[in-house]
Amino acid sequence: MSKDILVVGSVALDTVKTPFGEVEEALGGSAVYFSLAASFFTKIKLVAVVGEDFPDRHAKLLESRGIDLRGLEKIPGKTFRWKGEYSYNLNEAKTLETQLNVFENFQPHLPEDYKNTGFIFLANIDPQLQKRVLEQVKKPSLVVCDTMNYWIENKPEQLRKTLKKVDILVINEAETRQFSSEVNLVKAARKILSLGPRAILVKRGEYGALCFTKNSIFSAPGYPLEFVYDPTGAGDSFAGGFLGYLAKMGNLSERNIRRAIIFGSVMASFDVEDFSIQRFKTLTLTEIEQRFGAFKDLTHFESL
Repeated sequence: MSKDILVVGSVALDTVKTPFGEVEEALGGSAVYFSLAASFFTKIKLVAVVGEDFPDRHAKLLESRGIDLRGLEKIPGKTFRWKGEYSYNLNEAKTLETQLNVFENFQPHLPEDYKNTGFIFLANIDPQLQKRVLEQVKKPSLVVCDTMNYWIENKPEQLRKTLKKVDILVINEAETRQFSSEVNLVKAARKILSLGPRAILVKRGEYGALCFTKNSIFSAPGYPLEFVYDPTGAGDSFAGGFLGYLAKMGNLSERNIRRAIIFGSVMASFDVEDFSIQRFKTLTLTEIEQRFGAFKDLTHFESL
């Protein structure tokens, strides 16, 4: 089984405004942020759909990072668009407009050789589509799944069925409580673990992330940044760094999973330093390794 990653999700054109600036129709979407972050660690196979208006320069950028776009369908119609705004509370975006366009009827079709991919990331799409992807792949080494409040509210049963086939669930703090109907985060995580995943990664924005397994809890801090311009895609960048590192190493021990969580936090911290995917254009492996070391220093202390 290969160490490549198959990602299925959205490719979008985002219009984003924050207190520090704005961009119009910039490259975005869950599959894009994940793929760019993960591409620093391993090869990516992307499955998504775009319209005939999707700029060629965006496709060329993704390909320049070694991302395989044979699974990116280009069909008549307009590309998915999202418009959002952030206040000084950068942990939550206010959605101003969503145009699903060609994404509304998206049906993931995997090229034959994609079906043998070792690592799978199911980005934030309909849980029925996520399940359909898993019915096409052949005995992957690891399946990681993301979701959101919309699916929790509108398709909870379908999400539960999908989770039975998932190894790790990535979800934010509010969604963890919503899905479990538990206020206490530890109880909420335990309840979701009982549905099938062997681990849950709870994203907490600028406060970092928590990993829950049956027998342990691991806390990763958020990195204290001097400049934060645009948090869009931070969660998917986190997932990209996390799974990218795991796929590269091919080691799924708890120790390595914890290390992967820090690499996820590293990639998310770089993502927010500029608008859209701009920071990934200049990012280097040396910078990634240096920030990983900074994370280690941030949390290191001596035992008694």
